[in-house]
Amino acid sequence: MIPLSKPDINGEDVKVVVEVLKSGRLSMGPYTEKFEKAVSEYVNAKYGVAVSSGTAGLHLVLKAMGVKRGDYMIVPSFTFVASANVALYEGAIPLFVDVEEETLNASKDSLEDLLIRIKKGKVKILNEVVDPSRVKYFMGVDIFGHPLDWDEILEVTNEWRLEVLEDSCEALGAEYKGKRVGKFGVAGVFAFYPNKQITTGEGGVVITDDERIAKLVRSMRNQGRGEENEWLLHVRLGYNYRIDEMSAALGYSQMLRIDEILEKRKKVAENYNELLKDYEWVKIPSVKEYVTRMSWFVYVIRLSADVNRDKVMKYMEGKGVQVRNYFQPLHLQPFYRETFGYGEGMLPITEEESKKTLALPFYNDLSLDEQKVVVETLREAVERVG
Repeated sequence: MIPLSKPDINGEDVKVVVEVLKSGRLSMGPYTEKFEKAVSEYVNAKYGVAVSSGTAGLHLVLKAMGVKRGDYMIVPSFTFVASANVALYEGAIPLFVDVEEETLNASKDSLEDLLIRIKKGKVKILNEVVDPSRVKYFMGVDIFGHPLDWDEILEVTNEWRLEVLEDSCEALGAEYKGKRVGKFGVAGVFAFYPNKQITTGEGGVVITDDERIAKLVRSMRNQGRGEENEWLLHVRLGYNYRIDEMSAALGYSQMLRIDEILEKRKKVAENYNELLKDYEWVKIPSVKEYVTRMSWFVYVIRLSADVNRDKVMKYMEGKGVQVRNYFQPLHLQPFYRETFGYGEGMLPITEEESKKTLALPFYNDLSLDEQKVVVETLREAVERVG
């Protein structure tokens, strides 16, 4: 079986985790601070706060930004469900926008169109007209490690006075016009699930230049304790969103070779590009000219509309090649349909392109020979059942 993803764990990673286990300090230890510093310095941010997951980080930042029940947060529908769910945690409501066909990132035109319709009173949620004064936040997602066109997006969010939170959970190390992602909003969040560029098993880091945001996130991740971390003294509502020390140590060790890891992933992506370039029924991932560094999270192709993707997936799985569709539109997820009445036709590009996506096996040490097997199996699948 060629798996869809696989973490890159070496001897130094194992050594540092064992060191923590032997120390007896398994939470809130020195490696948490080392990890935070490694990530924040890498992206040139003043503050880094490690948390238990990317989802936890997005939730805490949104809460620190002051989100209230009844507020609205704009977010692309083509993303992982946590990007939208964190608004619901605080009683806010996600408003979905469409994506660009080429990059699958949020569309400036769709964002502007939504805001104009809201201003004219033409957008209803749960049979109520959306109040423009309550539309306060934009969740920008750097999908699959490809940065948003941030100059274009910020032009709109600044005009409409939206506060921006950057979901860079899939994009550690990516650069937009020479600037690393995570710094284009009030705060950014990275995540480190085992399929990410680096991993901590489970975990995330919030990065920001805003001292107030950093202090609030640091407090709320630790049950609402104050700045001095007084035992059993809680100054605000908080959560158990701490990262454990073993995970932080693994993350610190992995950060020591982040550039090496990104180069390995770049090479795997380039191999796929070359192997797939002559197939007319495949659209390979696009990397725009404003991307000065792509941080490959997954390798997602799109099949022609006349190819039966689901049959292709089943065939490839049967041949020992693990593949997945990536992503399904959030506004068409059962929970969102049932709760808000969203349905087909709202976001045509998201709905159409999501039907074509196919994530191929992708990880640091995926060999060229294995990639050739993947592509040959894909060709067979399209010709025989697709």
